[in-house]
Amino acid sequence: MADRSIQGGDGIDTFPFPVELSVGGVGMQVGPMGTGRTWHADAPLERVHRIDFHIVLLFGAGPVRHMVDFTEYEATAGDLLWIRPGQVHRFSRTSEYRGTVLTMQPGFLPRSTVEATGLYRYDLPPLLRPDAAQLAGLQAALAHLRREYEDTATLPLSLHTAVLRHSLTAFLLRLAHLAASSAQALRQRADSTFTLFRDAVERDFATNHSVSAYADALGYSRRTLVRAVRSATGETPKAFIDKRVVLEAKRLLAHTDLPIGRVGVAVGFPDAANFSKFFHQHTDQTPAAFRAELR
Repeated sequence: MADRSIQGGDGIDTFPFPVELSVGGVGMQVGPMGTGRTWHADAPLERVHRIDFHIVLLFGAGPVRHMVDFTEYEATAGDLLWIRPGQVHRFSRTSEYRGTVLTMQPGFLPRSTVEATGLYRYDLPPLLRPDAAQLAGLQAALAHLRREYEDTATLPLSLHTAVLRHSLTAFLLRLAHLAASSAQALRQRADSTFTLFRDAVERDFATNHSVSAYADALGYSRRTLVRAVRSATGETPKAFIDKRVVLEAKRLLAHTDLPIGRVGVAVGFPDAANFSKFFHQHTDQTPAAFRAELR
C-alpha cells in the first residue's frame, strides 16, 4: 500500500485504514490472520504502533501474547481482542497468529450503531473470553459477514455495502453484549457519576490532575466521587487520573522523539524534574530508561 500516515498534535504517527486493500474499496476488511500484514511500510507489526481504525481478532489457536496500551494480554483459541482507534499496540514476534481478523473504518457505520455497540468504550478491557454459546454465535455472525464481504458479484456495490453494514452491525451487537456482560463493565455502565468523571479525565487529563477540581466541575462532593470511582474501578480518583497520565506519557516516550521535558509538558508537568519523579513513582523507571527499553 502507499506510504502515508497522519501525525497528530502529540507527534504520534497514526496509520490510517488501508481502503485500497479492501475488496471493493469498502470501509472494512475481514479475512484470515497471517504473516506479512502491515498497515504501513514504516510500521512493522512487531513494533509499537497506533492505528485510526478498529481491529477485532478472533483467535483460532494460542496462546498468543499481544500488547495493547502497554499491557500484555494472553489470548488462546476462542478469545477475542478488540483494539480501538488511538490505542497503541504491538504484535508478538514469537506468537503464531491464527484465526480471523476484522478491521473497520470509523464512519463506515451510522451513529446509532456506533452508540448501540459501544465502539468507543475505552474503559472496557480489550481481551474478551466468550462462553461456548457466545462463541458459536460470534463465529456464525463473522463467517456470514466474511461471505458477504467476499461476494462482490451478486449485488451492485451500493447494495453490497448496505448488506455489509447490516451484517457487521449484527456481529458487533453480539460483541458488545459480550463486552458488557462482565460484572465490572455493568457496574461502570450503570454508574453515571463514574462515566462523567471518566469522560472528563479523558478530555482534561493533560491539564487537570486535581480530584477536587473534577468534583467541583461535575457538581459532586469529593466523597461522592471517591465512592463512585472506587465502586467502578476499585481504585481512587487520583489513581485513575495518574494512570491515564502515565499511559499518555508512555505513548509519547515510546512513539515520538520529543525531548523528555516536552513530554512532561504535554501531560501537565511544566517542570521536567517533577515529571521524572512522577513517572518513576508510577513505573519504577525513569522516562529515559523506559524509552531506551523500547528502542
